[in-house]
Amino acid sequence: MANGAHTLFLNFKKGVEISADKPCFGHRPMTNGVAGPFVWETYQQVYDRVLNFASALSTLGLTKGSSVGIFCVNRPEWVITEQACNAFGFVTVPLYDTLGPEAIEFIINETKMSVAIVGNDKLGALLKDKSKFPTIKTLILLNGVSEEEKEKGGRAGVDLLAFSALEQQGKEARVEPIVTQAEDLVTIMYTSGTTGLPKGVLLCNQNILSDVGAIEFLGSKGKCFYLTKDDLHLSYLPLAHVFERMVVTYILGVGGAVGFYQGNTQKLLDDIDVLKPTVFPSVPRLLNRVYDKVLAAVELKGGVSSVLFNLACDSKKANLRDGYLTHWLWDRLVFGKVKARLGGRVKAIITASAPISPEVLDFLRFAFCCEVHEAYGQTESCGGSTVTSLGDYESGHVGAPFPCNEIKLVDVPEMNYTSKDLPYPRGEVCFRGANVFKGYHNNEEKTAEALDKDGWLHSGDVGLWDEKGRLRIIDRKKNIFKLAQGEYIAPEKIENVYAKSKYVAQAFVYGDSLKAFLVGVIIPDEEVVGPYAQQNGIPGKNLEEWCRDPKLKEVILQDMLKVGKELGLKSFEQVKEIHLDQDLFSVENNLLTPTFKLKRPQAKEHYQAQITEMIERISKAEEAKEKKQHQEEEKKA
Repeated sequence: MANGAHTLFLNFKKGVEISADKPCFGHRPMTNGVAGPFVWETYQQVYDRVLNFASALSTLGLTKGSSVGIFCVNRPEWVITEQACNAFGFVTVPLYDTLGPEAIEFIINETKMSVAIVGNDKLGALLKDKSKFPTIKTLILLNGVSEEEKEKGGRAGVDLLAFSALEQQGKEARVEPIVTQAEDLVTIMYTSGTTGLPKGVLLCNQNILSDVGAIEFLGSKGKCFYLTKDDLHLSYLPLAHVFERMVVTYILGVGGAVGFYQGNTQKLLDDIDVLKPTVFPSVPRLLNRVYDKVLAAVELKGGVSSVLFNLACDSKKANLRDGYLTHWLWDRLVFGKVKARLGGRVKAIITASAPISPEVLDFLRFAFCCEVHEAYGQTESCGGSTVTSLGDYESGHVGAPFPCNEIKLVDVPEMNYTSKDLPYPRGEVCFRGANVFKGYHNNEEKTAEALDKDGWLHSGDVGLWDEKGRLRIIDRKKNIFKLAQGEYIAPEKIENVYAKSKYVAQAFVYGDSLKAFLVGVIIPDEEVVGPYAQQNGIPGKNLEEWCRDPKLKEVILQDMLKVGKELGLKSFEQVKEIHLDQDLFSVENNLLTPTFKLKRPQAKEHYQAQITEMIERISKAEEAKEKKQHQEEEKKA
């Protein structure tokens, strides 16, 4: 396990030993809504705050195994709370807005949560209808307790305490941490599935530390990025999700520094510019945006700048194939400003949580002149089960297995994937190892669906082993359905193909099992469609108006079909018709999960009228065509 530590608290103590008087946590104080420079606390100062807060927490009726909620954006107190819980064997249960009120109510009640640490802006959601949260007794507010808040708490029958006051209380009556074990539960991470209520993933010390230890081991052998006490990380990905928790655990164990963003993703580039991190974990959604913005800026400049940029990209792409990330001329002449977007010091970008296109991966590598690793896994396997290797600049795969877990491919006969397939074995990706969770909280049925009797976690993803022993994710088992003619359809695969059309920002593909065709809802890429509309006389002034134009719809549909054919979609996998909509699928409109996966049932419900209209129109057209053919045949007879 990481650093030889067998618990998360001992992992943190290891970081304290390494970097006692060096920066640990940094934040940007706000003055009149403007963020100042980062203010830092040392490891020893943070360690003292952890023990102070832990000592006070232990007086609130909590015992080993008790659930403690955390409901706020990333900030030092989030991790201080986590480490305080680790010191006394309390179990952290992250809450986050995008779960929705029904899911938050479900989580609080299922975990019998009595204490939660909350941002002051979240208080209203918990006190609005306290009867829904009968187990909540104490809420600890991060920014103090005002008289108005105290009155609201009193009316709801909830004790409101200030985080800082508890720290002071613990300082005056310090209690020693208890001894915890590797197999002790440390967190219940609720995953917002695409259907139904969320599932609570049970993770213990061993799960998390074996995963972090695997990355650390690979790094020490020159196979992956390697973090040390000199590294600096910007924490902006939600700590409520496993990816960020793993990164922060790694950083703390080696004595590196963590700076916390302002809490506003719109100002993220400003935080990056000030902090200048050395490592940049991210997700495809953000990295795609960086890629799109750079290309849009180049296209806007045009002329010589555009020509030079394209020459530089072509040259560096060729260099990548030969194993080189840098170029003596192009890095200074063209990519200097691009590198500066991430602060100029990033040595490694790590992407996870969703697939990322090979084009974007290549661009990130040669534009930022750094290693870009793609990790693959699930919350149930602590976020990481494979990772691409240092110096491997071939895209389209997710690397080799972590040394802490095994991976096997299980036949999926209904989709014609088997371990005997040539030239490469194919099947459902299954994990087994120290990083694999023990089950879902209070949900034996879902646990049995995910974990088989031999301890294999079934991912629902379909993969293949390539000629170099690397895993490629090629399909999705769970989101498949049959069309009327008996053909199986994997909509995610089709959507990923259509996303390669320059006109498409997002796609939702739908098929009715009583019909033999597919339809799609497409969110056009405004930065591409806007210039096209203006240059080609498409009426309108904005995306909403352009989406109503039938000529634009036909242009986009034909480009999608062309891309689909080029990338190997079968005829029955191609959509017959599309509806254009201007509103991006998002977490806020409940069409994406917090990890940016499409919520299919919700998308179907949201676009039901348009789907019905398309299906009816195609059905009538096909009926008319068949009727005409039948009449012609009768005439001939």
